[in-house]
Amino acid sequence: DALIRQELCGEAIRLSQTLNDLLLKEPKLQEDAEALGLLALMLLHDSRRHARTSVDGELVLLEEQERALWDRGQIEMGTAVLEKALHMHQPGPYQIQAAIAALHAEAPTPDKTDWPQIAALYGALMQHAPSPVVALNQAVAVAMVEGPIRGLGLLDQLGESGDLDHYHLFHAARADLLRRAGFMSEAVDAYTVALDLCQNSVEKSYLRRRLAELGDV
Repeated sequence: DALIRQELCGEAIRLSQTLNDLLLKEPKLQEDAEALGLLALMLLHDSRRHARTSVDGELVLLEEQERALWDRGQIEMGTAVLEKALHMHQPGPYQIQAAIAALHAEAPTPDKTDWPQIAALYGALMQHAPSPVVALNQAVAVAMVEGPIRGLGLLDQLGESGDLDHYHLFHAARADLLRRAGFMSEAVDAYTVALDLCQNSVEKSYLRRRLAELGDV
């Protein structure tokens, strides 16, 4: 089970472009800011496709990706579409997610990422489309600004509902923050839970690597 279905990504972008072309050309229809936002989001996410996995097919996290492999032309296209959408002053979830993706894409290095703005945008996304997964991403962004302990506190609060108990990325995110905070034994436990819940072979391989890096603690 591949991490990225490239043919599906390309088809989704093509369909979104077709939709926006129809909205633009059909007199009875109007351009839709969220349709543009969706196209921008897909273009920006797909621009990093070739950097998401190594030559061996292993998962490469965003902060570890070779940014020279990112498709700069596609990033420029996605950013231009996003700017067009934002100028319509009809904010929505797709535009906010595209804005987050654009901030990641525009950062020349991981340490130059505008995490405060990303955290704020996740806060806005929670207003438009609240969900436990959005709250998880917001907590991770806040942790990048205020430190892993702050992020762990937010994850503990989020975990109280039980909504993410069976979501492997919740436990993987918690494991990463525990590791960054120096709680290695707890990180091993959290990575183990994430591995047990994960269904994707590429992600499983990544989680095993993380556990191997921690070794015996």
